[in-house]
Amino acid sequence: METKRKRLITVSLLTGLLLVFAISVNGCKKSEPETSQPAAPAMSKDTEHKMQDMAKAAEDTAGQMTEKATEMAKETEQTTCPVMDGNKIDKNIFVEYEGKKVYFCCPDCKAKFEADPQKYIAKLPQFKEQ
Repeated sequence: METKRKRLITVSLLTGLLLVFAISVNGCKKSEPETSQPAAPAMSKDTEHKMQDMAKAAEDTAGQMTEKATEMAKETEQTTCPVMDGNKIDKNIFVEYEGKKVYFCCPDCKAKFEADPQKYIAKLPQFKEQ
């Protein structure tokens, strides 16, 4: 009986040691280090100011280009009748001539233009050379 008891204690101790070993091995797993994006290098104040100046200059240039485009559009926009000088146009009365719309103040002016377009072309801003 004594032998059985010693064997039981030995098996129990070995089982306990194996259990402790298994727990310690699993408990010591190293976690993977977190991968993060490298920090952007700090920008000097001088560089930051230069970038702000460049952005402002680009914004100013874009504004100037928009103004010029608006001016050019106004220069080529027809506002008066080419047949009856000074009369405002009616956007509903027009004819397409050489790929551009020509507006008139009344249907009679449209008919006169269609009869002899070359007589009125010089008065139209959309046909003036840019």
